[in-house]
Amino acid sequence: MARKAKKTAVSMSYSLQKLYTKLSTAKPSVFALAVIAMAVAIFLYGGGLHLIIVRPLPAVYYGERFLFVYPQLSEQWVSDSLIAMILFSLGVAGTMFIYQSTKYAYKPRQAYLTFIIGAILLIMAYISLEAVLHYWKGV
Repeated sequence: MARKAKKTAVSMSYSLQKLYTKLSTAKPSVFALAVIAMAVAIFLYGGGLHLIIVRPLPAVYYGERFLFVYPQLSEQWVSDSLIAMILFSLGVAGTMFIYQSTKYAYKPRQAYLTFIIGAILLIMAYISLEAVLHYWKGV
C-alpha cells in the first residue's frame, strides 16, 4: 500500500511540475492581451467597480414611467453603467476599424470603407455619450 501511495505522490508532483512549466512558459498572443486590456478598461470606465461594490438598482418606476438613467450625475444605476459600457465599446470598435483601415494601403476602396465605418461608429459613440450627459443627466 505504501509503495502505491508513493508512486501516486511522485507522479502527481511530476504532473504538477509539468503543468507549472507549461503555464510559466506560455506566451499568449498580443491580440488576446489587447482584447483583455480593452475589456478591463471599458469595464472600469463604465463603472463596473461601482456596480460590484454598491449594488445599485437596475431601474426605477417613477412618475408612471421607467427611469433607466439616474437623472443626476452624483449616482448611477445598473443601466447607466451598461449604456456607458456599450457606448465605450462602440467607440473602441470604431477606433479599431480606423486602425485596420491603415493596413489596406494597396486596396483603397476597402481602406476607405473600413475608415468610414470606423469613423461613423466613433462619432456615433461620442454623440450618444454627450446626449446621455446633456439630456438625461442635465450636465
